[in-house]
Amino acid sequence: MKLDQIDCLLLEALQQEASLSQRALSEKVGLSQNACWRRLRALEDRGVIRGRTVLLDRAQLGATLVVFVMVKTRHHSADWLNAFRRHVRTIPNVVDFFRIGGEYDYMLKIVARDMADYDLCYKRLIEGVELDTVTSFFAMEAIEEQRPIPLRPIG
Repeated sequence: MKLDQIDCLLLEALQQEASLSQRALSEKVGLSQNACWRRLRALEDRGVIRGRTVLLDRAQLGATLVVFVMVKTRHHSADWLNAFRRHVRTIPNVVDFFRIGGEYDYMLKIVARDMADYDLCYKRLIEGVELDTVTSFFAMEAIEEQRPIPLRPIG
């Protein structure tokens, strides 16, 4: 895959503000609107841009509790993993979900209104599949969240 400086500028601008108009975006990166549109389509077609989202203020929505849940399991088969993935996807409060290396096998980021809301998520998590250990870490402050991905040309 190739990614040149103009592609990087487009992606950086979109990470900062995905609602930029075609005109504003093309001015920002120094391209005509048509050239900008063609580049964006190419980045979408290649799967570099998977979609566009809106960042919400958790506090204003009452979702102030952030919990990082670390999971260990004794099961490492493909069938178990697929069942676990399906189960976790049914819990809407899980906003990020990773298979990781190290002491734990999986890490989930859960956003909840309060401890009672998190407890409901926890109960749903442990009822669906057999887990060995579930450890929760409660965030006290979000210092940096949803930061843009650093970019540089590739190829």
